[in-house]
Amino acid sequence: MCGIFGIHAPGRDVARLTYFGLFALQHRGQESAGIAVSDEGRVTALRDMGLVTQVFSEQKLRGLSGQVAVGHARYSTTGSTHWANAQPIIQQGRARTVALGHNGNLTNTSELRAGLLADGARLRSTSDTEVIAALIARDERPLEEAVAGAMARIDGAFSAVLLAEGKLVGFRDPHGIRPLVLGRLEDDWLLASESCAFDLLGAEVERELAPGEMVVVDDSGYEAHQAVEPAGAGSLCIFEFIYFARPDTKLRGVELHGARVRMGERLAAEAPVEADLVMAVPDSGTPAAIGFARASGIPFAEGLIKNRYVGRTFIQPDQALREHGIKTKFNPLAEVSGKRVVVVDDSIVRGTTTRKIVAMLFEEGALEVHLRISSPPIVSPCFYGIDMADEDELIAGGRSVEEVRGQLGATSLAYLSLDGLQDSTRRPEGTFCRACLTREYPTQIPDDLKLAKLRFEGQTVAGAERSLANPTKTSMLATSGTRPKAS
Repeated sequence: MCGIFGIHAPGRDVARLTYFGLFALQHRGQESAGIAVSDEGRVTALRDMGLVTQVFSEQKLRGLSGQVAVGHARYSTTGSTHWANAQPIIQQGRARTVALGHNGNLTNTSELRAGLLADGARLRSTSDTEVIAALIARDERPLEEAVAGAMARIDGAFSAVLLAEGKLVGFRDPHGIRPLVLGRLEDDWLLASESCAFDLLGAEVERELAPGEMVVVDDSGYEAHQAVEPAGAGSLCIFEFIYFARPDTKLRGVELHGARVRMGERLAAEAPVEADLVMAVPDSGTPAAIGFARASGIPFAEGLIKNRYVGRTFIQPDQALREHGIKTKFNPLAEVSGKRVVVVDDSIVRGTTTRKIVAMLFEEGALEVHLRISSPPIVSPCFYGIDMADEDELIAGGRSVEEVRGQLGATSLAYLSLDGLQDSTRRPEGTFCRACLTREYPTQIPDDLKLAKLRFEGQTVAGAERSLANPTKTSMLATSGTRPKAS
């Protein structure tokens, strides 16, 4: 997860444009938000815990003036939910000051982090993002070479935007696991996790960055470099198609709403059921429910009302908050009373939400609750940016479909087949990472990464992390554009 945004636009209010870009990407992360700007080489950043609208105000945006900006909305996968891990991360190194926002998860953080600390680097956070920023900030070669050098050393999933030396840089890992899109606003250039961020600003999509590609934007325009060799045809995360990305986003030239409708249509063909109505778990299950109803001929109706002021329960940082979020997020309608109901959702990860929804529908008087899931069972952890690193959390891990059905209390349960999912994307199998569904990972996964996302807690510079007892306090960081002293 995580939403990243960058813009190089002298003469425009880059902080405000970044704010709206992050607003469009809020679904990708709800823990913290931040914006860093460069004004003639001087970097100023504001980041804090909370949603984009909670972190920024008119007054704060007016204090962020410059020609280049990068922004970030965080969903934690390495490092705890602390202020010190909010992004963009600022790193002052031997060569330059870097502000960097990252979407993904590195798989060799431990090795790189140990090397940096041994070399005297001051790491103030516990996220893998600071490792990337430190590698670039401490490399005394030209910026483009420093970024390429870092890309060659880091493994795993990474799409990132950074500003340094008055330039905007975007880069993507050689597998292309996390998305990154280049856009154009008249003569100015933008980068974002998803194309929907450009729609809000009236910008046009230029293209997606290729796996292993780096784009550098300065006053003369943009240049693209194949910084590292791509790993085959790419391995875009299949979960972007299933759930993460907004339905109005296009990935690989495919609008995701249409792909999700096709998933529902294929699911109806693979797992038909006699029922009175089809309903969705809103909002992410709605396109597939529309497709299921269309293909089956069973009427589509709303069965759950969603409180849209409650965020996505899946991306809350711990189980206690997930439990609380589910109780306040959905309320069933009397429409389901006395009916055989087909409930369509995009996926089941932990089963926390689904179990409670099934119980609520029966309590409201539903006669039967048939679960239809528009993805295959999630059977293996993701180590590339999804917070499900413990296989014991996955309800389908080690259980049959019938056993999962019993755990959830549903009348019946069926998943979309892997072939059905792949056909719905209209893209070749070899262009996706499907490890959470198949246990086949595109990169090697070291044992230490399988332990926990909090494995680096306590390893930061003393006093660098802020107390969670005062989470609303905002920090402004200004650094000179001149070369800093070696750390």
